[in-house]
Amino acid sequence: MNLNQVARRLAIGMAVALPMALTVSTSAQAQSFFRIGTGGTAGTYYPVGGMIANAVSIPGKLIATAQATNGSVANVNGVASGAMESGFSQSDVATWAQKGTGIYEGKPNIPDLRLIANLYPETIHVVVKKSSGIKSISELKGKRVALDEPGSGTLVNARLILAAYNIKESEIRPEYIKPNQAADKMKDGALDAFFFVGGAPAGAIAELASSGGGIALLPIEGAQAQALRNTSSFFAIDSVPAATYKDVDAVNTLSVGAQWVTSAKADTETIYQITKALYSESTQKALAAGHAKGKLITLKNAVQGAGIPFHPGAEKYYREAGVLK
Repeated sequence: MNLNQVARRLAIGMAVALPMALTVSTSAQAQSFFRIGTGGTAGTYYPVGGMIANAVSIPGKLIATAQATNGSVANVNGVASGAMESGFSQSDVATWAQKGTGIYEGKPNIPDLRLIANLYPETIHVVVKKSSGIKSISELKGKRVALDEPGSGTLVNARLILAAYNIKESEIRPEYIKPNQAADKMKDGALDAFFFVGGAPAGAIAELASSGGGIALLPIEGAQAQALRNTSSFFAIDSVPAATYKDVDAVNTLSVGAQWVTSAKADTETIYQITKALYSESTQKALAAGHAKGKLITLKNAVQGAGIPFHPGAEKYYREAGVLK
């Protein structure tokens, strides 16, 4: 089954389950539903979130549902407001939100934000048309560049990367649209480049690469990458292997961790059971078979790069499993 088929099936299932979740009003009933904020339908969060929701749901006890959202910032804010029980976030955004640093400096932070699991590395993609001749991020000055929507972690990272290459946002022609919209505009010749932070392969980029237009990924390496890692320790060295996307060469880049977060107020036993279900043998097989990044959602990776405290329910499970001391 390809990624688009997975997304369509998830959309059908969630169309039924989500309205049920949104009609819940009492706290006793709310414990029966567990919403997971993901991202846009063309990204990686959405299909992975759908697979996890299916896997951790307990018949008759808990219905987990995946919601399409604007991404990391929207998700941590949604958890803080109670609009959703959990959500996916880039590790940098989660850390900033909980500690009141980075983009949350001088703004109300979210001290109750807690970690359920570190999931997989999110690769930073900078996509251009191969025919554009653009070889470096430094060549994006004056170009039409999509940075993703406000509320996304991609927008935050795109701004940091542009600054590392001494490019001001006013020196490009920015657009604040989702990756699938950006891919459509690039296909039509109305966009020169777009940023996307997510697990590779990403649906929107894979579809664009297969459409015959020919794309390339710009590298993030050398002095600029090292400067970013010196100032922002959540960036890790990463690469996209050749042929991850049709006819696209290998490229060196950076990544951040994709994390599943919740509130400290979430019920301890519920989070314990969800975490336990995530790493059951059947779930691990389903995740590995369902998406390329599913293979990396492992017990070993779950406790890596934790910039915020674990929820007590998740911590209890990880101590029992021997991955936390």
